[in-house]
Amino acid sequence: MYETFSQNYDRFVNWQSRLAYEMPFLEQNLLRLAEGLRRKPRILDTACGTGQHAIALAERGYAAAGADLVVEMIAQAQQNASRAGVEAPFKAAGFGELREAYQDSVLFPFDGLLCLGNSLPHLLTEADLKDALRDFAACLRPDGLLLIQNRNFDAVMARRERWMEPQSHREGDSEWIFLRFYDYLPDGLIQFNVITLQRGPGEGWQQEISSTFLRPLYEEGLLQALQDAGFKDMVCYGDMTGASFNTETSGNLIITARRAG
Repeated sequence: MYETFSQNYDRFVNWQSRLAYEMPFLEQNLLRLAEGLRRKPRILDTACGTGQHAIALAERGYAAAGADLVVEMIAQAQQNASRAGVEAPFKAAGFGELREAYQDSVLFPFDGLLCLGNSLPHLLTEADLKDALRDFAACLRPDGLLLIQNRNFDAVMARRERWMEPQSHREGDSEWIFLRFYDYLPDGLIQFNVITLQRGPGEGWQQEISSTFLRPLYEEGLLQALQDAGFKDMVCYGDMTGASFNTETSGNLIITARRAG
């Protein structure tokens, strides 16, 4: 899905709005992490997509890096960093490959690791999830921070709502519309679909659909998996205002945790 979607990803996401909303919460956690370091933390953004979170952190003086399984996303991230005029390394590495990719970097081990944008549910087996979380722990110094942002699948699976809010984008006389919906499969997985509609000036709509699979992650199971992988002090939030998590009403499940010593 993301190989083809990478060229439109920065059109799909309203980064100005998203970063304005999310960065205060992220920085609150990173500033607490910085206490005692006498420097700003070194941060790895996993499943970084086109790199916008890592770039925003680099612009704020953090030593930030990114990794993503999709080579095309990494190429976009490198271009975005160059346009922004920031130094931020980006490497093509998926979950379970992060330590190997970055263990020779001067930034390693990291003080904080981000996994945003509902990325962990792309791991389709429990074994893959365990490998990813152990890889997260291996990338962090003792007491390093892990921050995860997923959809609240406790609520998603209870309601089985199919359609999500449309996204739109315009560049000059060209426009894009993005429609997202879920198909709930008999084996418990979800097929996540994105329809991209695009037209230029004087043209009809062109359409493309791309799909991938998700494995719902529930609060209780994810907290247990984090503990098993060597994390402690887990705190759950319902959004990036820091609101308390509610399994029935929260839109997101955001977890902060620390790597055990």
